Amino acid sequence: MTQRVALVTGAMGGLGTAICQELAKAGHKVVASYHPQFDNKDAWLAEMAAAGFNDFVCVAGDVSSLEDCEKMVNEAEAAAGPVDILVNNAGITRDKMFAKMEKDGWDAVISTNLTSLFNMTKQVSAKMAGRGWGRIINISSVNGVGVKLVRPTTLPPRQALLASPKHWLPNWLPRA
Repeated sequence: MTQRVALVTGAMGGLGTAICQELAKAGHKVVASYHPQFDNKDAWLAEMAAAGFNDFVCVAGDVSSLEDCEKMVNEAEAAAGPVDILVNNAGITRDKMFAKMEKDGWDAVISTNLTSLFNMTKQVSAKMAGRGWGRIINISSVNGVGVKLVRPTTLPPRQALLASPKHWLPNWLPRA
């Protein structure tokens, strides 16, 4: 098997950690991205090393910032090589009834859960297409296909996240 470089956003949460571990078990070089305010990076790396995962590369950045995403991908590629697999996993919730939701909560969820998809995919998709190989995996939740009374911010970005790849794919395919 060819070793690929996988970049996982939201890598230091529960699901992100499991994704990183499975990618490493499959023989891939893993780059774990995390929000700069996450203050447990060293503890997470120690936990991963204790579990036998000693080669993770870490990059910090805010996925809601296009500039941070560019910086993270540049750092990832400098440390590990071209990104072959992107896992858009970062996500947040701001659980409130719609009538009580503040605009800043709405903006934070949309920026992290949806705009990040564009921000990260923009950095790697053309390079993947140019190399003729790449995978972009978008992680959603069951809330992306159903309605929950207390999560009005969850459904729109998750549904868009699920729909975006099939609309973007023709842009990456070779022209016949």
